[in-house]
Amino acid sequence: MSWDPTLQNHLTRRELLGRAGTGLGTAALAWLLQRDGVLSAEDSRYGLPDLPHFAPKAKNVIYLFQNGAPTHVDLFDYKPELANRHGQAVPNEFVDGKRFSTMTGKANGKLLLGAVEPFHQRGGSGAWVSNFLPYTASMADDLCFIKGMHTDAVNHAPAISLLLSGAQLPGRPTLGAWLSYGLGSESESLPKFVVMTSVSKGTSCGQIFYDFYWGSGFLPSRYQGVKFRGSGQPVLYLEDPDGIDRSIRRTQLDDLAALNSLKLKEFGDPEIETRISQYEMAFRMQSSVPELTDFSQESASTLERYGRDVTQPGTFAYNCLMARRLVERGVRCVQLMHAGWDQHNSLTTELYNQCRDTDQASTALVQDLKARGLLDDTLVVWGGEFGRTPFLQGDLNNRPRWGRDHHPYAFTIWMAGGGVKPGFSYGQTDEFGMNVVDEKVHVHDLQATLLHLLGIDHEKLTYRFQGRYYRLTDVHGSVVTPVLA
Repeated sequence: MSWDPTLQNHLTRRELLGRAGTGLGTAALAWLLQRDGVLSAEDSRYGLPDLPHFAPKAKNVIYLFQNGAPTHVDLFDYKPELANRHGQAVPNEFVDGKRFSTMTGKANGKLLLGAVEPFHQRGGSGAWVSNFLPYTASMADDLCFIKGMHTDAVNHAPAISLLLSGAQLPGRPTLGAWLSYGLGSESESLPKFVVMTSVSKGTSCGQIFYDFYWGSGFLPSRYQGVKFRGSGQPVLYLEDPDGIDRSIRRTQLDDLAALNSLKLKEFGDPEIETRISQYEMAFRMQSSVPELTDFSQESASTLERYGRDVTQPGTFAYNCLMARRLVERGVRCVQLMHAGWDQHNSLTTELYNQCRDTDQASTALVQDLKARGLLDDTLVVWGGEFGRTPFLQGDLNNRPRWGRDHHPYAFTIWMAGGGVKPGFSYGQTDEFGMNVVDEKVHVHDLQATLLHLLGIDHEKLTYRFQGRYYRLTDVHGSVVTPVLA
């Protein structure tokens, strides 16, 4: 072929090898295809051939992510001493040298704030749960609480990115993308990784849902989460245009796949393979999504269990029922993201709304999975990106405007099903809920544990990018074995 030296600075490596077309180019292209896992669209559904690494406890994950950071000291981490010293200055030794958000700045002299609502021990396990969450309290014996969580970031987006992708800066694959890449899916007609978002009505502390919260990073983009919309059609452009029936659409896609396959053979670009597979998935979703979103076959008792908002698309309750229906149909990872927990000055008002909007539906999801025999191999995770400060943000004399700032040094999550111990609490904070003092769990440890429950050694699930191997846990993380059933 003729060679234009001006192209040298514009060609990618793949284009160079694709144009070479002789021995070296062909050999290198074959290696690239093998390295990047460029297989047929149908084969890519099954994940990597050497996974799982060992027998999994769970097959699916439903992550109930609470954007904005729920307050651990008002919901799960009972601290009577915090109530006893309500209104007193936080002791310096608890905050010296610690970094808080710019809204707090230096925490010395801040006033301690006792829990807004009373706590009680629940069930046979005696887990402490606040009156804010009566439904969650009723299933305490099904839950595994991790009260020793801590993280590195003090602001929302970096902390969410760290928890979901292993890095504070965007650009790494998220948990669902890693699972899609490693394990594939049991569904032929739905995506491997589905995301849905919701916000409490009338909230003043919503969070932005950035696409990188469910991104595939440097993995091929077919592994990124598919976001279902909260109004109108869950997925846009699934309907055929007027005058186009299924047989015509099938012929069009076959011809388009043939053209794309020629380009794939020529250049070996994984994004071409993604294009082929996503067109095929969209074709299958034309029939699977309407059936998925049709709740008419759900019993009245099931709908009642999830609450009055369950039939309203875009609500947390609706998304929870959708999550159960998705894992029933073989979807590997479902990530529900609910915003509104960022109560800097609305602890005594909007925290009640958040709990009302999420408590019943979260509980219904776990109970529904359990009743249908799905909880044993479905791991449900509930929690946010960090906690809230045990000290007050605002004026102690102005109760309607009480708030708590971001707190990375201690927070609580809970898990259910999927191989974790029910009725179990792990980790302990100090007398104010300020710092973890026993059984610390970093977000990388949580990631390692989630992967372990799905049969994955977190140190072995890697992907080579720009000269090094990456993994979800970066170079950190240990499995929290005491929480394993």
